[in-house]
Amino acid sequence: MQHQGLQRIKQEMTILNKLLITGANGQLGSLCRKRLQPLAKTLRLHARKGLGEPTSNEELVYCDLSDKAAVEALVEECDGIVHMGGQATEAPWETIRAANIDGMVNLYEAARKSSVRPRIIFASSNHVTGFYEQSSRIDVNARHKPDGLYGVSKVFGEALASMYYHKFGIETASIRIGSCFLEPRNHRMLSSWLSYDDFVQLIHRIFMVQRLGCPIIYGVSANDASWWDNSEINYLGWQPKDNAEKFRAQIDQKMKPPSMDDVNSVYQGGAFCADGIHES
Repeated sequence: MQHQGLQRIKQEMTILNKLLITGANGQLGSLCRKRLQPLAKTLRLHARKGLGEPTSNEELVYCDLSDKAAVEALVEECDGIVHMGGQATEAPWETIRAANIDGMVNLYEAARKSSVRPRIIFASSNHVTGFYEQSSRIDVNARHKPDGLYGVSKVFGEALASMYYHKFGIETASIRIGSCFLEPRNHRMLSSWLSYDDFVQLIHRIFMVQRLGCPIIYGVSANDASWWDNSEINYLGWQPKDNAEKFRAQIDQKMKPPSMDDVNSVYQGGAFCADGIHES
């Protein structure tokens, strides 16, 4: 009886036929692979390498996102996409462009041409607004202040998603992910931390809501020290539960807070704001 009950719950939660997770071998991609199984009948997992063995409801696809034809085949039949693939840190522009610019265009063109209209989650970043001071509290209407070329590429991604929504009706939630780890690792993350549970719950809400549109969402838990206002996406019904404040004493024991003039105390983007241009 218990097994039947679990099966019934899983069936009720399954709302997608085929969910594509790009970058499924990365930190957050691996988390999605593990935790999003109930969302879809089949998970199609993408990476360039290193996905291991598939389970009974997984499909593994290896390709480069800059390969247009390969991405079209990757996206076909998927009614949901969690786009975690791409360059995740500051790097030479050539590297960022191939993964985060060309790869994004290829993904959205593939979605436009697909026989199935997918709903997309785009892993944007808090680094699109990294040069706001930590004394500021901002919402999604604040103008972009990217703190590097990586942040610039995420600004492009948000703009591309908006264009494909308004022109072609492809719904996207752009999540400006803060610091998504099991626990916050330093004092800055007491403001920017996004717990795994809150992140997974946000993904569930994005796919469950009847009409999504094209919202921008700050991916952050219910931290007392948060800099970001998500009031415009209340319609999603997402209510983050975790709070980084419970880790403050633990972090204080491990390290001293940065000085008041340290970039990690001044700007929301932290160390990214002090990083130079990476050359090939």
